[in-house]
Amino acid sequence: MPKATKSPEIPESESLLKLIANRGSIEFDSEREGAWIEVIRKMDEVYSDLLRYEVDLEHKNAELEEAQAFVTNVIESVSDILVVCDAKGVVQQANSAFQHMLGRPLDHVLGGGIAAIVAAGDGARLEPLLQPRAATEVVDGELRFATAGGSSDLFAINSSPRHDHRGRFIGVVLTGRPIGELRRAYEALHKAHHELQRAQRQLVEQEKMASLGRLVAGVAHELNNPISFVYGNIHTLMRYRTALVAYLDAIHGKSKTTDLAALRERLRIDDILADFGPLIDGTLEGAVRISEIVKNLRRLSFSKVGEVAQVDIERLINTAVLWAVRTKQVRLDVRMEIERGLCVSGNEGQLHQVIVNLVENAIDAMRTTAQPRLTVSASRQGSDVLIAVTDNGPGIEKDNIGRIFEPFFTTKRVGEGTGLGLWISYGIIREHGGELSAANRPEGGACFSFALPSA
Repeated sequence: MPKATKSPEIPESESLLKLIANRGSIEFDSEREGAWIEVIRKMDEVYSDLLRYEVDLEHKNAELEEAQAFVTNVIESVSDILVVCDAKGVVQQANSAFQHMLGRPLDHVLGGGIAAIVAAGDGARLEPLLQPRAATEVVDGELRFATAGGSSDLFAINSSPRHDHRGRFIGVVLTGRPIGELRRAYEALHKAHHELQRAQRQLVEQEKMASLGRLVAGVAHELNNPISFVYGNIHTLMRYRTALVAYLDAIHGKSKTTDLAALRERLRIDDILADFGPLIDGTLEGAVRISEIVKNLRRLSFSKVGEVAQVDIERLINTAVLWAVRTKQVRLDVRMEIERGLCVSGNEGQLHQVIVNLVENAIDAMRTTAQPRLTVSASRQGSDVLIAVTDNGPGIEKDNIGRIFEPFFTTKRVGEGTGLGLWISYGIIREHGGELSAANRPEGGACFSFALPSA
């Protein structure tokens, strides 16, 4: 085949075929001509692939540059110091925060060992941070760095390992923040937590005072009957005293009356003597009743927080229900289904507060019920004592069941409730080892129940 002269570049295969076809001076047999045409076609396909690969490569390079710029921007935007080291502790990359902390250009740091920029005496702290380890194992430490002005503040350092695609350890990433900032942040958090606890205690105390006010109202109604009874008996005894003094004066000659029998009948001395026994018994009964109420008040004193004693469930429920119902001053059917001999260990005042809250909420829920009925039950359930307060009111709305124990959540009108009663009751039962729950009954109404370990 004669040597062909150099021709201009023709990218299209069709042009190349025309060029070959126009060279009539060279004779080819049909087989050589077909082979030559096939070679040129393949060259054209390869050239087209090269052009396509070049375009794809340019796109990939642009995407890679964009990703690299994004990563660099993120690293530079981080306020914490960030240092990337290889497996030998050589600094490969660092951010501007690290440069600002050192007070010198990164060119003086990159490519050198990180041990050279760690403050003297902190080399032992550095070694655990550079050790090979699993990908998920993060090591914490503290370091000082040698700066242009001497030594930096103490930094809290996190060391995260780096691994290649084969899983081999290739270095670490160190991030750090001055401990002074962490301490200030912790102090601010601690202060906020303390303020929150103080506000919570104030809310609890306010709710306790509200419960105490309702308790005092119930006690006032409870004390009114025996005090009125004792007061009336004392007035009667005072009248009897006057008659007895007049009769005794006549007996001892201090009176001009000589007919003692007529005087005895007129002063009704026999009736007075017969009435002394019932009067004294009634007065003693009223005094004992008052004494029992005072003892209950002493047992239910809210100042004895944390005091644990054996609590008689029957006495606790009877007292709490009686005072809660007296406070509300409503007519309703109260049913007590209490198994005898039940006792739990706990703070009687706090448990009394829970029962009062549940009973008052049940009474409020039955405000529009034609024939309100309250049932308070207590029974043994295995090693626990199950206490339940049920009503025949409208029940709890489905949307509210999940929020019923949240603080400040209430369905009462403004001024009628703080939304803390059930929340405090829930916490009290949790502290006593139980769980307060609420549910709607199939026959209507709501049921609040909790179980406490039997004493």
